Amino acid sequence: MAQIHLEIVTPTGPVVSEDVDLVTAPGSGGEFGVLANHAPYLTTIKPGTLSYHKDRDTKYLMVSGGFVEVSNNRATFLVESSEFGTSIDVDRALKAKERAERRLAQAAQGDEKINRIRAEAALHRAVARIQTADKAKF
Repeated sequence: MAQIHLEIVTPTGPVVSEDVDLVTAPGSGGEFGVLANHAPYLTTIKPGTLSYHKDRDTKYLMVSGGFVEVSNNRATFLVESSEFGTSIDVDRALKAKERAERRLAQAAQGDEKINRIRAEAALHRAVARIQTADKAKF
Protein backbone atom coordinates (compact mmCIF):
# COMPACT_ATOMS: atom_id res chain seq x y z
CA MET A 1 0.00 0.00 0.00
CA ALA A 2 1.28 3.49 -0.86
CA GLN A 3 2.08 5.73 2.10
CA ILE A 4 2.01 9.42 2.94
CA HIS A 5 4.58 11.18 5.10
CA LEU A 6 3.05 12.48 8.37
CA GLU A 7 4.59 15.36 10.31
CA ILE A 8 3.09 16.61 13.56
CA VAL A 9 4.86 19.66 14.97
CA THR A 10 4.19 21.69 18.14
CA PRO A 11 5.94 24.86 19.35
CA THR A 12 8.25 22.62 21.39
CA GLY A 13 9.28 20.56 18.37
CA PRO A 14 8.34 17.58 16.23
CA VAL A 15 6.10 14.88 17.70
CA VAL A 16 5.71 12.49 14.76
CA SER A 17 7.66 12.15 11.52
CA GLU A 18 7.00 8.91 9.65
CA ASP A 19 5.41 7.34 6.61
CA VAL A 20 1.89 6.05 7.32
CA ASP A 21 -1.01 4.41 5.48
CA LEU A 22 -3.83 6.72 6.62
CA VAL A 23 -4.33 9.81 8.78
CA THR A 24 -7.68 10.95 10.22
CA ALA A 25 -7.98 14.29 11.98
CA PRO A 26 -10.52 16.71 13.49
CA GLY A 27 -10.84 19.54 10.97
CA SER A 28 -12.87 22.63 11.67
CA GLY A 29 -15.37 21.43 9.04
CA GLY A 30 -15.48 17.90 10.44
CA GLU A 31 -13.29 14.83 10.61
CA PHE A 32 -11.29 14.11 7.46
CA GLY A 33 -8.97 11.40 6.21
CA VAL A 34 -5.79 11.57 4.15
CA LEU A 35 -4.30 8.75 2.08
CA ALA A 36 -1.22 8.65 -0.13
CA ASN A 37 -1.30 10.99 -3.14
CA HIS A 38 -4.10 13.12 -1.66
CA ALA A 39 -4.98 16.31 -3.51
CA PRO A 40 -3.52 19.52 -2.02
CA TYR A 41 -5.53 20.57 1.02
CA LEU A 42 -5.28 23.22 3.73
CA THR A 43 -7.56 23.54 6.74
CA THR A 44 -7.69 24.40 10.40
CA ILE A 45 -7.63 21.77 13.14
CA LYS A 46 -9.87 21.81 16.19
CA PRO A 47 -9.17 20.01 19.48
CA GLY A 48 -9.80 16.31 19.09
CA THR A 49 -8.30 12.95 18.25
CA LEU A 50 -5.87 12.47 15.38
CA SER A 51 -5.20 8.87 14.45
CA TYR A 52 -2.77 7.33 12.06
CA HIS A 53 -2.46 3.81 10.75
CA LYS A 54 0.71 2.06 9.72
CA ASP A 55 0.66 -1.59 8.74
CA ARG A 56 -1.78 -3.07 11.29
CA ASP A 57 -1.05 -0.58 14.08
CA THR A 58 -3.12 2.50 14.96
CA LYS A 59 -1.88 5.36 17.14
CA TYR A 60 -4.06 8.05 18.70
CA LEU A 61 -3.01 11.57 19.64
CA MET A 62 -4.92 14.44 21.17
CA VAL A 63 -4.27 17.56 19.14
CA SER A 64 -5.29 21.08 20.00
CA GLY A 65 -6.03 23.81 17.51
CA GLY A 66 -3.77 24.43 14.56
CA PHE A 67 -3.42 23.91 10.84
CA VAL A 68 -2.71 21.11 8.37
CA GLU A 69 -1.27 21.32 4.91
CA VAL A 70 -1.43 18.33 2.59
CA SER A 71 0.71 18.50 -0.54
CA ASN A 72 3.34 16.48 -2.39
CA ASN A 73 2.37 13.26 -0.55
CA ARG A 74 3.01 14.88 2.83
CA ALA A 75 0.60 15.88 5.63
CA THR A 76 2.08 18.53 7.93
CA PHE A 77 0.17 19.37 11.11
CA LEU A 78 1.17 22.49 13.02
CA VAL A 79 -0.70 22.29 16.33
CA GLU A 80 -0.55 24.10 19.67
CA SER A 81 -0.10 20.85 21.58
CA SER A 82 -0.27 17.10 21.12
CA GLU A 83 -0.29 14.07 23.42
CA PHE A 84 -0.30 10.37 22.67
CA GLY A 85 -3.48 8.79 24.04
CA THR A 86 -1.43 6.29 26.04
CA SER A 87 0.32 9.16 27.89
CA ILE A 88 -2.76 11.14 28.91
CA ASP A 89 -3.48 11.50 32.63
CA VAL A 90 -7.24 10.86 32.57
CA ASP A 91 -7.79 11.93 36.21
CA ARG A 92 -6.15 15.27 35.48
CA ALA A 93 -8.25 15.67 32.32
CA LEU A 94 -11.45 14.90 34.25
CA LYS A 95 -10.57 17.54 36.86
CA ALA A 96 -9.85 20.08 34.10
CA LYS A 97 -13.22 19.27 32.54
CA GLU A 98 -15.00 19.81 35.86
CA ARG A 99 -13.19 23.14 36.41
CA ALA A 100 -14.12 24.35 32.94
CA GLU A 101 -17.76 23.33 33.43
CA ARG A 102 -17.88 25.22 36.75
CA ARG A 103 -16.41 28.32 35.10
CA LEU A 104 -18.91 28.15 32.27
CA ALA A 105 -21.76 27.84 34.79
CA GLN A 106 -20.44 30.91 36.63
CA ALA A 107 -20.23 32.83 33.35
CA ALA A 108 -23.80 31.83 32.51
CA GLN A 109 -24.91 33.29 35.85
CA GLY A 110 -23.34 36.61 34.91
CA ASP A 111 -19.93 36.41 36.61
CA GLU A 112 -17.96 38.91 34.52
CA LYS A 113 -14.62 37.77 35.96
CA ILE A 114 -14.87 34.51 34.02
CA ASN A 115 -13.48 34.50 30.49
CA ARG A 116 -16.08 32.38 28.70
CA ILE A 117 -13.94 31.80 25.61
CA ARG A 118 -11.00 30.48 27.65
CA ALA A 119 -13.33 28.25 29.69
CA GLU A 120 -14.89 26.82 26.51
CA ALA A 121 -11.44 26.16 25.02
CA ALA A 122 -10.33 24.42 28.24
CA LEU A 123 -13.46 22.26 28.15
CA HIS A 124 -12.86 21.24 24.52
CA ARG A 125 -9.22 20.31 25.28
CA ALA A 126 -10.20 18.28 28.36
CA VAL A 127 -12.92 16.39 26.48
CA ALA A 128 -10.50 15.71 23.60
CA ARG A 129 -7.94 14.30 26.05
CA ILE A 130 -10.51 12.01 27.69
CA GLN A 131 -11.83 10.75 24.34
CA THR A 132 -8.33 10.16 22.95
CA ALA A 133 -7.27 8.23 26.05
CA ASP A 134 -10.40 6.06 25.74
CA LYS A 135 -9.66 5.29 22.07
CA ALA A 136 -6.03 4.44 22.83
CA LYS A 137 -7.10 1.74 25.33
CA PHE A 138 -8.33 -0.58 22.60
